[in-house]
Amino acid sequence: MISFYQLDKDKNLNYVKSLKIISSLSKLFSENSIPFLHYRIMENVFCDSFNAKNLSRSDTAYDAKIKNLGIGLKTFICDKDSSIQKIAEFNKDSGFLKKLKSDEELAITLANLRNERMALANDLYGITESLYHCIARANNKLIFFETDYEKINISNITNIKNTTKSLSFTDGINEYYFNHSKSVLQRKFYIPSQHSSIGINIIENPFEILLLLQNDILQTKNTESKTAGIDYVILPLYSKKDETKLVPEKSGLNQWNAGGRKRSWGELYVPIPIIIHKLCPSFFPAREKPFNLKTPLGENLCVKLCQDNAKALMSNPNTALAKWILQTTLRLKENELVTYERMRALGFDSVIINKENNLEYTIDIMPLNSYEKFIDKIQ
Repeated sequence: MISFYQLDKDKNLNYVKSLKIISSLSKLFSENSIPFLHYRIMENVFCDSFNAKNLSRSDTAYDAKIKNLGIGLKTFICDKDSSIQKIAEFNKDSGFLKKLKSDEELAITLANLRNERMALANDLYGITESLYHCIARANNKLIFFETDYEKINISNITNIKNTTKSLSFTDGINEYYFNHSKSVLQRKFYIPSQHSSIGINIIENPFEILLLLQNDILQTKNTESKTAGIDYVILPLYSKKDETKLVPEKSGLNQWNAGGRKRSWGELYVPIPIIIHKLCPSFFPAREKPFNLKTPLGENLCVKLCQDNAKALMSNPNTALAKWILQTTLRLKENELVTYERMRALGFDSVIINKENNLEYTIDIMPLNSYEKFIDKIQ
Protein backbone atom coordinates (compact mmCIF):
# COMPACT_ATOMS: atom_id res chain seq x y z
CA MET A 1 0.00 0.00 0.00
CA ILE A 2 1.35 3.42 -0.98
CA SER A 3 2.62 5.70 1.80
CA PHE A 4 1.96 9.34 0.97
CA TYR A 5 4.28 10.40 3.80
CA GLN A 6 7.11 8.46 2.16
CA LEU A 7 6.17 9.63 -1.34
CA ASP A 8 6.30 13.22 -0.14
CA LYS A 9 9.70 12.60 1.45
CA ASP A 10 11.11 10.91 -1.66
CA LYS A 11 9.89 13.59 -4.09
CA ASN A 12 10.15 16.63 -1.80
CA LEU A 13 6.54 17.70 -2.49
CA ASN A 14 6.21 19.86 0.65
CA TYR A 15 3.08 18.04 1.83
CA VAL A 16 4.29 17.27 5.35
CA LYS A 17 6.18 20.56 5.55
CA SER A 18 3.03 22.53 4.68
CA LEU A 19 0.96 20.67 7.27
CA LYS A 20 3.66 21.21 9.89
CA ILE A 21 3.59 24.97 9.30
CA ILE A 22 -0.21 25.13 9.30
CA SER A 23 -0.44 23.03 12.47
CA SER A 24 2.08 25.26 14.23
CA LEU A 25 -0.48 28.08 13.93
CA SER A 26 -3.09 26.09 15.88
CA LYS A 27 -3.46 28.76 18.55
CA LEU A 28 -5.24 30.90 15.99
CA PHE A 29 -8.17 28.56 16.61
CA SER A 30 -7.60 26.62 19.83
CA GLU A 31 -5.70 26.62 23.12
CA ASN A 32 -5.31 22.84 22.94
CA SER A 33 -1.91 21.14 22.75
CA ILE A 34 -3.38 18.91 20.06
CA PRO A 35 -2.74 20.50 16.64
CA PHE A 36 -5.76 21.99 14.90
CA LEU A 37 -6.17 20.83 11.29
CA HIS A 38 -9.47 21.41 9.51
CA TYR A 39 -10.39 18.62 7.11
CA ARG A 40 -10.81 21.06 4.21
CA ILE A 41 -7.26 22.29 4.73
CA MET A 42 -5.98 18.72 4.66
CA GLU A 43 -7.91 18.02 1.45
CA ASN A 44 -6.61 21.13 -0.29
CA VAL A 45 -2.98 20.64 0.78
CA PHE A 46 -3.09 16.97 -0.22
CA CYS A 47 -4.51 17.67 -3.67
CA ASP A 48 -2.10 20.54 -4.29
CA SER A 49 0.96 18.54 -3.16
CA PHE A 50 0.20 15.32 -5.03
CA ASN A 51 -1.54 16.91 -8.03
CA ALA A 52 -4.71 14.99 -7.16
CA LYS A 53 -8.20 15.78 -8.41
CA ASN A 54 -10.28 17.14 -5.55
CA LEU A 55 -13.58 15.23 -5.37
CA SER A 56 -14.68 16.41 -1.94
CA ARG A 57 -17.20 18.97 -3.20
CA SER A 58 -19.04 16.41 -5.33
CA ASP A 59 -19.86 14.54 -2.11
CA THR A 60 -19.14 11.13 -3.61
CA ALA A 61 -17.42 8.28 -1.77
CA TYR A 62 -13.89 9.65 -2.27
CA ASP A 63 -12.24 12.95 -1.42
CA ALA A 64 -9.48 12.80 -4.02
CA LYS A 65 -8.33 10.87 -7.06
CA ILE A 66 -4.88 10.16 -8.52
CA LYS A 67 -5.20 8.35 -11.86
CA ASN A 68 -7.33 5.28 -11.02
CA LEU A 69 -6.76 5.49 -7.25
CA GLY A 70 -9.65 6.77 -5.13
CA ILE A 71 -8.58 8.28 -1.81
CA GLY A 72 -10.56 8.92 1.34
CA LEU A 73 -8.94 11.64 3.45
CA LYS A 74 -9.38 11.66 7.22
CA THR A 75 -7.97 13.80 10.01
CA PHE A 76 -9.09 13.34 13.59
CA ILE A 77 -8.02 13.68 17.21
CA CYS A 78 -6.84 10.36 18.59
CA ASP A 79 -5.11 9.82 21.94
CA LYS A 80 -5.44 6.03 21.75
CA ASP A 81 -4.72 3.45 19.05
CA SER A 82 -8.14 3.78 17.39
CA SER A 83 -10.94 6.23 16.67
CA ILE A 84 -14.50 5.92 15.37
CA GLN A 85 -15.06 8.27 12.43
CA LYS A 86 -17.88 9.13 10.04
CA ILE A 87 -17.68 7.55 6.59
CA ALA A 88 -21.16 8.30 5.19
CA GLU A 89 -24.28 10.34 5.90
CA PHE A 90 -27.81 9.12 5.23
CA ASN A 91 -29.88 12.08 6.43
CA LYS A 92 -32.21 11.97 3.43
CA ASP A 93 -32.77 8.24 3.98
CA SER A 94 -33.45 8.50 7.72
CA GLY A 95 -37.23 8.16 7.38
CA PHE A 96 -36.87 5.06 5.24
CA LEU A 97 -34.23 3.52 7.51
CA LYS A 98 -36.38 3.97 10.62
CA LYS A 99 -39.11 1.85 9.04
CA LEU A 100 -36.91 -1.23 8.63
CA LYS A 101 -38.17 -4.05 10.80
CA SER A 102 -35.04 -5.82 12.03
CA ASP A 103 -31.49 -5.03 13.08
CA GLU A 104 -30.15 -7.35 10.39
CA GLU A 105 -32.22 -5.63 7.70
CA LEU A 106 -30.90 -2.24 8.82
CA ALA A 107 -27.27 -3.41 8.79
CA ILE A 108 -27.62 -4.93 5.31
CA THR A 109 -29.42 -1.86 3.96
CA LEU A 110 -26.71 0.46 5.30
CA ALA A 111 -24.03 -1.73 3.75
CA ASN A 112 -25.84 -1.71 0.40
CA LEU A 113 -26.22 2.07 0.46
CA ARG A 114 -22.54 2.50 1.28
CA ASN A 115 -21.44 0.02 -1.38
CA GLU A 116 -23.65 1.61 -4.06
CA ARG A 117 -22.12 5.02 -3.41
CA MET A 118 -18.66 3.51 -3.78
CA ALA A 119 -19.70 1.78 -7.00
CA LEU A 120 -21.08 5.09 -8.32
CA ALA A 121 -17.80 6.89 -7.62
CA ASN A 122 -15.81 4.02 -9.15
CA ASP A 123 -17.81 4.19 -12.39
CA LEU A 124 -18.02 7.98 -12.48
CA TYR A 125 -14.30 8.64 -12.01
CA GLY A 126 -12.74 5.44 -13.38
CA ILE A 127 -11.50 4.23 -10.00
CA THR A 128 -10.22 0.66 -9.67
CA GLU A 129 -8.23 0.92 -6.43
CA SER A 130 -8.88 2.79 -3.20
CA LEU A 131 -7.45 3.53 0.23
CA TYR A 132 -7.76 5.89 3.19
CA HIS A 133 -4.97 8.36 3.93
CA CYS A 134 -5.29 9.43 7.56
CA ILE A 135 -3.73 12.00 9.84
CA ALA A 136 -4.36 11.33 13.52
CA ARG A 137 -3.66 14.24 15.85
CA ALA A 138 -2.25 13.77 19.34
CA ASN A 139 -0.42 16.03 21.79
CA ASN A 140 2.01 18.13 19.71
CA LYS A 141 2.09 15.43 17.05
CA LEU A 142 0.69 14.40 13.65
CA ILE A 143 0.50 10.69 12.84
CA PHE A 144 0.33 9.62 9.17
CA PHE A 145 -0.94 6.25 7.97
CA GLU A 146 -2.89 4.48 5.24
CA THR A 147 -5.53 1.82 5.63
CA ASP A 148 -7.93 -0.21 3.51
CA TYR A 149 -10.93 1.30 1.74
CA GLU A 150 -13.14 -1.60 0.69
CA LYS A 151 -16.82 -2.25 0.21
CA ILE A 152 -18.60 -3.79 3.16
CA ASN A 153 -18.72 -7.57 2.84
CA ILE A 154 -22.47 -8.02 3.17
CA SER A 155 -22.40 -11.82 3.19
CA ASN A 156 -20.10 -11.74 6.21
CA ILE A 157 -21.97 -9.24 8.41
CA THR A 158 -22.08 -10.55 11.99
CA ASN A 159 -22.15 -9.45 15.62
CA ILE A 160 -25.06 -7.06 15.07
CA LYS A 161 -25.91 -5.11 18.21
CA ASN A 162 -28.53 -2.41 18.57
CA THR A 163 -29.00 0.15 21.34
CA THR A 164 -31.10 3.29 21.59
CA LYS A 165 -28.11 5.30 20.36
CA SER A 166 -26.51 3.15 17.68
CA LEU A 167 -26.34 -0.06 15.69
CA SER A 168 -22.98 -1.82 15.42
CA PHE A 169 -21.77 -4.69 13.25
CA THR A 170 -18.66 -6.12 11.63
CA ASP A 171 -17.92 -7.70 8.26
CA GLY A 172 -14.89 -9.57 9.58
CA ILE A 173 -12.51 -6.85 8.37
CA ASN A 174 -13.82 -3.60 9.85
CA GLU A 175 -16.17 -2.51 12.62
CA TYR A 176 -19.09 -0.24 11.74
CA TYR A 177 -21.46 1.91 13.79
CA PHE A 178 -24.65 3.67 12.77
CA ASN A 179 -25.73 6.66 14.84
CA HIS A 180 -29.54 6.62 14.87
CA SER A 181 -30.12 10.30 15.69
CA LYS A 182 -27.61 11.67 13.17
CA SER A 183 -28.15 8.99 10.46
CA VAL A 184 -24.37 8.68 10.16
CA LEU A 185 -22.42 5.51 9.35
CA GLN A 186 -19.06 5.29 11.13
CA ARG A 187 -16.06 3.01 11.04
CA LYS A 188 -13.38 2.32 13.62
CA PHE A 189 -9.93 3.33 12.34
CA TYR A 190 -6.90 1.68 13.95
CA ILE A 191 -3.48 3.34 13.92
CA PRO A 192 -1.12 0.62 12.64
CA SER A 193 2.19 -0.12 14.35
CA GLN A 194 3.93 0.88 11.12
CA HIS A 195 3.17 4.57 10.80
CA SER A 196 5.00 7.88 10.43
CA SER A 197 4.78 10.88 12.71
CA ILE A 198 6.15 14.40 13.15
CA GLY A 199 6.36 16.66 16.16
CA ILE A 200 4.49 19.96 16.07
CA ASN A 201 5.78 23.02 17.85
CA ILE A 202 2.64 25.06 18.40
CA ILE A 203 3.57 28.75 18.32
CA GLU A 204 2.51 30.55 21.48
CA ASN A 205 1.55 33.78 19.70
CA PRO A 206 0.88 33.14 16.00
CA PHE A 207 -0.51 36.66 15.57
CA GLU A 208 2.98 38.11 15.93
CA ILE A 209 4.23 35.86 13.13
CA LEU A 210 1.40 36.89 10.83
CA LEU A 211 2.02 40.58 11.52
CA LEU A 212 5.69 40.14 10.62
CA LEU A 213 4.59 38.59 7.32
CA GLN A 214 1.77 41.03 6.66
CA ASN A 215 3.42 42.74 3.68
CA ASP A 216 4.05 39.44 1.91
CA ILE A 217 0.55 38.19 2.73
CA LEU A 218 -1.31 41.35 1.70
CA GLN A 219 0.64 41.71 -1.56
CA THR A 220 -0.08 38.15 -2.64
CA LYS A 221 -2.48 38.03 -5.56
CA ASN A 222 -5.66 36.10 -4.95
CA THR A 223 -6.34 33.15 -7.21
CA GLU A 224 -9.41 33.68 -9.34
CA SER A 225 -12.46 31.93 -7.94
CA LYS A 226 -15.34 30.75 -10.07
CA THR A 227 -18.43 32.93 -10.17
CA ALA A 228 -21.85 31.29 -9.91
CA GLY A 229 -23.97 31.94 -12.98
CA ILE A 230 -20.99 33.03 -15.08
CA ASP A 231 -18.43 30.24 -14.72
CA TYR A 232 -20.87 27.52 -13.75
CA VAL A 233 -24.54 26.66 -13.33
CA ILE A 234 -26.26 23.83 -11.47
CA LEU A 235 -29.20 22.05 -13.10
CA PRO A 236 -31.76 19.87 -11.29
CA LEU A 237 -32.40 16.34 -12.52
CA TYR A 238 -35.93 16.45 -11.11
CA SER A 239 -39.15 18.46 -11.14
CA LYS A 240 -41.40 19.55 -8.28
CA LYS A 241 -45.07 18.83 -7.68
CA ASP A 242 -46.61 20.42 -4.59
CA GLU A 243 -43.06 20.99 -3.28
CA THR A 244 -42.29 17.28 -3.63
CA LYS A 245 -39.26 16.37 -5.73
CA LEU A 246 -39.86 13.77 -8.42
CA VAL A 247 -38.64 12.68 -11.83
CA PRO A 248 -41.49 12.78 -14.39
CA GLU A 249 -42.17 9.36 -15.87
CA LYS A 250 -42.54 10.60 -19.46
CA SER A 251 -40.21 13.59 -19.81
CA GLY A 252 -36.74 14.78 -18.85
CA LEU A 253 -34.59 11.80 -17.92
CA ASN A 254 -37.52 9.49 -18.75
CA GLN A 255 -38.44 11.02 -22.11
CA TRP A 256 -37.83 7.65 -23.74
CA ASN A 257 -40.94 6.46 -21.87
CA ALA A 258 -43.22 9.12 -23.43
CA GLY A 259 -46.19 8.20 -25.62
CA GLY A 260 -46.55 8.86 -29.35
CA ARG A 261 -43.76 7.65 -31.64
CA LYS A 262 -41.58 4.73 -30.68
CA ARG A 263 -38.52 5.84 -28.71
CA SER A 264 -35.31 4.08 -27.79
CA TRP A 265 -34.32 3.66 -24.16
CA GLY A 266 -31.98 6.48 -23.30
CA GLU A 267 -33.71 9.19 -25.32
CA LEU A 268 -33.62 11.93 -22.72
CA TYR A 269 -32.76 15.51 -21.92
CA VAL A 270 -31.55 17.41 -18.89
CA PRO A 271 -34.20 20.04 -18.07
CA ILE A 272 -33.06 23.66 -17.89
CA PRO A 273 -35.44 25.71 -15.74
CA ILE A 274 -36.42 29.04 -17.30
CA ILE A 275 -34.97 30.86 -14.28
CA ILE A 276 -31.50 29.67 -15.34
CA HIS A 277 -31.81 31.52 -18.67
CA LYS A 278 -33.25 34.54 -16.88
CA LEU A 279 -30.48 34.79 -14.27
CA CYS A 280 -27.61 33.46 -16.43
CA PRO A 281 -28.50 34.68 -19.96
CA SER A 282 -24.97 34.44 -21.39
CA PHE A 283 -23.89 31.13 -19.91
CA PHE A 284 -24.98 28.73 -22.66
CA PRO A 285 -24.51 29.11 -26.43
CA ALA A 286 -27.58 29.98 -28.51
CA ARG A 287 -30.31 27.39 -28.99
CA GLU A 288 -29.34 24.65 -31.50
CA LYS A 289 -25.66 25.72 -31.37
CA PRO A 290 -23.54 22.59 -30.72
CA PHE A 291 -20.90 22.67 -27.98
CA ASN A 292 -18.62 20.18 -26.24
CA LEU A 293 -19.44 18.73 -22.83
CA LYS A 294 -16.69 16.73 -21.10
CA THR A 295 -17.49 14.09 -18.45
CA PRO A 296 -15.26 13.36 -15.41
CA LEU A 297 -13.71 10.47 -17.35
CA GLY A 298 -12.75 12.79 -20.21
CA GLU A 299 -15.47 11.66 -22.62
CA ASN A 300 -16.46 14.43 -25.04
CA LEU A 301 -20.19 14.74 -25.73
CA CYS A 302 -21.60 16.88 -28.53
CA VAL A 303 -24.59 18.66 -26.99
CA LYS A 304 -26.92 21.59 -27.61
CA LEU A 305 -29.95 23.36 -26.18
CA CYS A 306 -33.23 22.26 -27.75
CA GLN A 307 -37.03 22.67 -27.55
CA ASP A 308 -39.06 25.79 -26.86
CA ASN A 309 -37.34 28.33 -24.61
CA ALA A 310 -34.14 26.25 -24.86
CA LYS A 311 -35.47 24.19 -21.97
CA ALA A 312 -33.63 20.95 -22.81
CA LEU A 313 -29.96 19.95 -22.89
CA MET A 314 -29.56 17.06 -25.35
CA SER A 315 -26.65 15.21 -26.95
CA ASN A 316 -25.97 13.98 -30.47
CA PRO A 317 -26.33 11.06 -30.55
CA ASN A 318 -28.93 11.22 -27.79
CA THR A 319 -27.66 7.98 -26.30
CA ALA A 320 -24.29 9.58 -25.43
CA LEU A 321 -25.73 11.71 -22.63
CA ALA A 322 -27.98 8.81 -21.63
CA LYS A 323 -25.01 6.49 -21.23
CA TRP A 324 -23.35 8.89 -18.81
CA ILE A 325 -26.48 9.76 -16.78
CA LEU A 326 -28.44 6.51 -16.82
CA GLN A 327 -25.66 3.93 -16.85
CA THR A 328 -22.56 5.55 -15.35
CA THR A 329 -24.11 7.76 -12.66
CA LEU A 330 -27.48 6.17 -11.89
CA ARG A 331 -26.32 2.64 -12.77
CA LEU A 332 -29.72 1.66 -14.17
CA LYS A 333 -30.64 -1.35 -16.24
CA GLU A 334 -32.18 -0.95 -19.69
CA ASN A 335 -35.82 0.21 -19.59
CA GLU A 336 -35.57 1.06 -15.89
CA LEU A 337 -37.19 4.38 -15.00
CA VAL A 338 -35.28 7.12 -13.21
CA THR A 339 -36.79 7.95 -9.81
CA TYR A 340 -35.93 10.59 -7.27
CA GLU A 341 -35.63 7.84 -4.67
CA ARG A 342 -32.80 6.33 -6.71
CA MET A 343 -30.90 9.62 -6.83
CA ARG A 344 -31.49 10.23 -3.14
CA ALA A 345 -30.04 6.83 -2.27
CA LEU A 346 -26.91 7.66 -4.28
CA GLY A 347 -26.62 11.11 -2.70
CA PHE A 348 -27.09 13.47 -5.67
CA ASP A 349 -29.97 15.10 -7.54
CA SER A 350 -28.36 17.70 -9.81
CA VAL A 351 -25.42 18.32 -12.14
CA ILE A 352 -22.92 21.15 -12.36
CA ILE A 353 -21.99 22.55 -15.77
CA ASN A 354 -18.66 24.40 -15.78
CA LYS A 355 -17.85 26.80 -18.61
CA GLU A 356 -14.24 26.51 -19.73
CA ASN A 357 -14.63 28.79 -22.78
CA ASN A 358 -17.35 29.66 -25.30
CA LEU A 359 -17.90 26.14 -26.63
CA GLU A 360 -16.10 23.97 -24.06
CA TYR A 361 -17.95 22.83 -20.93
CA THR A 362 -17.64 20.08 -18.31
CA ILE A 363 -20.27 18.17 -16.31
CA ASP A 364 -20.29 16.39 -12.95
CA ILE A 365 -22.84 15.36 -10.32
CA MET A 366 -23.69 17.50 -7.28
CA PRO A 367 -25.00 16.63 -3.80
CA LEU A 368 -28.66 16.75 -2.79
CA ASN A 369 -30.19 20.26 -2.65
CA SER A 370 -27.31 21.87 -4.59
CA TYR A 371 -29.67 23.42 -7.15
CA GLU A 372 -31.69 25.28 -4.51
CA LYS A 373 -28.50 26.61 -2.90
CA PHE A 374 -27.25 27.75 -6.32
CA ILE A 375 -30.45 29.66 -7.09
CA ASP A 376 -30.38 31.31 -3.66
CA LYS A 377 -26.79 32.35 -4.33
CA ILE A 378 -27.39 34.06 -7.68
CA GLN A 379 -30.79 35.67 -7.05
